[in-house]
Amino acid sequence: MTATPKTYDVRTHGCQMNVHDSERLAGLLETAGYTDIASLPSDERGEVADVVVFNTCAVRENADNKLYGNLGMLRPLKQRNPDLQIAVGGCMAQKDRATIVEKAPWVDVVFGTHNIGSLPALLDRARHNEEAQVEILESLETFPSTLPTRRDSAYSGWTSISVGCNNTCTFCIVPALRGKEKDRRPGEILAELEALVAQGVVEVTLLGQNVNSYGVEFGDKYAFGKLLRSCGEIEGLERVRFTSPHPAAFTDDVIDAMAQTPNVMPSLHMPLQSGSDRVLKAMRRSYRSKKFLGILDRVREQIPDAAITTDIIVGFPGETEEDFQETLRVVRESRFSSAFTFQYSIRPGTPAATMADQVPKEVVQERYERLIQVQEEISWAGNRAQEGRDLEVLVATGEGRKDSETARLSGRSRDNRLVHFALPEGLPEAERPRPGDMVTVGVTYGAPHHLVADSALEGGAFSVRRTRGGDAWAALQDQGGEGAVAKPNVSLGMPRIGAPEPVEASEPACGA
Repeated sequence: MTATPKTYDVRTHGCQMNVHDSERLAGLLETAGYTDIASLPSDERGEVADVVVFNTCAVRENADNKLYGNLGMLRPLKQRNPDLQIAVGGCMAQKDRATIVEKAPWVDVVFGTHNIGSLPALLDRARHNEEAQVEILESLETFPSTLPTRRDSAYSGWTSISVGCNNTCTFCIVPALRGKEKDRRPGEILAELEALVAQGVVEVTLLGQNVNSYGVEFGDKYAFGKLLRSCGEIEGLERVRFTSPHPAAFTDDVIDAMAQTPNVMPSLHMPLQSGSDRVLKAMRRSYRSKKFLGILDRVREQIPDAAITTDIIVGFPGETEEDFQETLRVVRESRFSSAFTFQYSIRPGTPAATMADQVPKEVVQERYERLIQVQEEISWAGNRAQEGRDLEVLVATGEGRKDSETARLSGRSRDNRLVHFALPEGLPEAERPRPGDMVTVGVTYGAPHHLVADSALEGGAFSVRRTRGGDAWAALQDQGGEGAVAKPNVSLGMPRIGAPEPVEASEPACGA
């Protein structure tokens, strides 16, 4: 008789760094003998996993409410089943520490951003000692890439090139929670990318809190551009993305590398935060609107089809109507394909939290709605301009929530726009594109937040290119039963950690 496996459920909130950290948490738990509850057939899953892990975010005000609301929903389950273990990690855990156990004493483990590798041991210790275990390290001891990882996708992957942040933005608590920037060796990054490609990955996203300041730890300000060019030499790696750069450190050699490296995608996320120079100074953003717009101009000069996205905060302390009008001006001139917009919220522990002239909530809300309206018009116009174009789309899973109703599939174009596309009528199952495959389709309608490509129904473009990513996805589909979610096997961590030896800074390839 087969023993029932101990199951886990990792629930992720926040940024892409957290998503990738959650893949590592899953790898650690798998290595410790646990099974992802989602990988079991629907009829074999319990009411809740044996271990529930919250990987938290602390950037927005509602992060606290979301965490404690979720913990509250688990309390009655914990009361009925004392063997259920609940762990809280990530930025909120790093910030609140023992406060979490005080507010939610049914939590078993609290661990921080610097010691995610400790989770299995902390779970064992909490079970043995029958009391909560709280372990928070103040600095990173080993780079997270040394940990085992269970990726969510067979064809797409994340790769951290750095962790931490050296900036001092007054609204942001991340540097206090993630620590100073630590960079990986270039050779280790490239070795990891080659290993991912060998597993069937065709698209990678390079991650860092300020991804383009990569190299600061070993004194090479051109290291990020060099890394992008090196990515272009990896056979089988079809798409390379990165997030998020900082405008103050964005150099022309990176633009050159993007333009001259075919597998680096024409998409760029460039956080603006505010269009007002006065507010940018109060935020300690170390660039001004003119420099920001100049970067976008140079990107579009070399990469005309680049889709540029951004982050914007409305209602920063002291923001006047004139400041807000400057933000609207820069948004209109920037022509962002989309924007992540936020209403400023006080984050205890940040300099902005104690600034005078906090903007009234109703004023922030009204400005926020005006910003949304302006950006919606810009996004829609940009998507309408895509109509009639043929695009290459990487087929994805989970991108189209209404795909079953519309009989479409979904994926991302090279510039990262979301595309919902139709299949030719009567297309045999064996010829359908799989997640991880590439399709070429014609855009028939540009909606505000996505593109529709029904060209296959209108005698227009439709072709499928099978990829190793699609093969990797297909190989997983025989795993599990009905309702089971198939994921790649656990990948072992990369060896050799630490900063590279100091090297002399070199000139960029363009000679600038």
